[in-house]
Amino acid sequence: MKLTLIRPNLGDYRSSDAMPPLALGILAARAPGWEISFFDEKVEVLPTDDAPDLVALSVETFTARRAYAVADAYRQRGVPVVMGGYHPTFLPDEALEHADAVVIGDAEGAWERLLDDFLHRRLQPRYRGDRTAPLGDYRVSREIFWGKRYAPVELVQYGRGCRFACDFCSIHSFYGNSVRVRPLHGLLVEIEALPSQRLLFFVDDNLFSNEADLLALLDAMRPLKRRWSCQISIDVARNPRLLDRMAEAGCRFVLIGFESLHPDNLKQMAKPWNKVSGAYRDVVRSLHARGIGIYGTFVFGYDADTSDTIERTVDFALEAQLEIANFNALTPTPGSALYDRLLDEGRLISPTWWLDPAYRYGDSIFEPRGMSASELAEGVFAARKRFYSWRSIASRAMLSEASFSAFRMTMTLVANVISRREIFKKHNRLLGE
Repeated sequence: MKLTLIRPNLGDYRSSDAMPPLALGILAARAPGWEISFFDEKVEVLPTDDAPDLVALSVETFTARRAYAVADAYRQRGVPVVMGGYHPTFLPDEALEHADAVVIGDAEGAWERLLDDFLHRRLQPRYRGDRTAPLGDYRVSREIFWGKRYAPVELVQYGRGCRFACDFCSIHSFYGNSVRVRPLHGLLVEIEALPSQRLLFFVDDNLFSNEADLLALLDAMRPLKRRWSCQISIDVARNPRLLDRMAEAGCRFVLIGFESLHPDNLKQMAKPWNKVSGAYRDVVRSLHARGIGIYGTFVFGYDADTSDTIERTVDFALEAQLEIANFNALTPTPGSALYDRLLDEGRLISPTWWLDPAYRYGDSIFEPRGMSASELAEGVFAARKRFYSWRSIASRAMLSEASFSAFRMTMTLVANVISRREIFKKHNRLLGE
């Protein structure tokens, strides 16, 4: 039996910042006996004559419109389609208008049941994963990624879930209250099989699930002498010794959600704890002092935000010499408390914006209170252009307050050039085109 796995892009075009989708590697590893093809629209053109026995698509909200078009084309050729990922988990009825079955939540267990039912001609419309199941049988088939032009970063996963439930985030809705981590032995075996010269990136939504699990990971990573990066909550900076341990274990970059400089915004997004580590500038200095670069993320559109707020946030990112930064307009996605609140308040410009044929990447999705929707969109794009100007890129890469590291400087330059390219490539693009 032939199985095709697909990751659709925002539209029919290629990206320069693509990294291997672990979710599809997990599906491939749990489909023994199937002849598997994998197509990633971020790095290659999808075939128009592919005719497997079954096709599976991993769908995000921003890629939903494109995913549905791809799925419809397969179904017109008589190929059954299944979908999984965040978007079908939260909107299974919508996804089932374009698919024969959806997997809700984690794939493990549910995916095997789906394949078995398909083989026995009893495919059901919904399969639900167990979001409390242990991760002892975690497996990824990386062979499906070979030969594709991905960024030179190796992705690994330690745990799933987050102990926080931020207003704009759907992670808590997807995984529930639990945070699960893998047994370290299996994780270390996986890491040791990956190219030693490449940067590792832990895809965990928050690597700091609790101090005991993080310390166990750091103790295990230190002898490997690998350079790695992660997403982590800012409260890790409350503990200087923990930061020391991270640096000693090989941490070279962290992605931290600063989100906002305004305390009222932090309170509204259910993230007032962001200030527990002290002033943002002190957090940055603490990380830089240990040779750890920072990818800072910021979001605009909460009630205390104005055009001036956006300007001041970019000022901070530049003055703090953040190696990388992402400036986003607040994006209400299904599954988040934010989406439900803005829908109830009647502030969504288009409630199903991801399907709206007129929606362009970068458009405001709702009406903010402190500025107009167009001012929000224009302000965010201006922030991105300013931070990723060529002068800014050169200054932040060459004049970092952190001790000199050729590796960090090179990674910073490459990441900034790629980010600049993707900003202009995606801006104002119709979803699904």
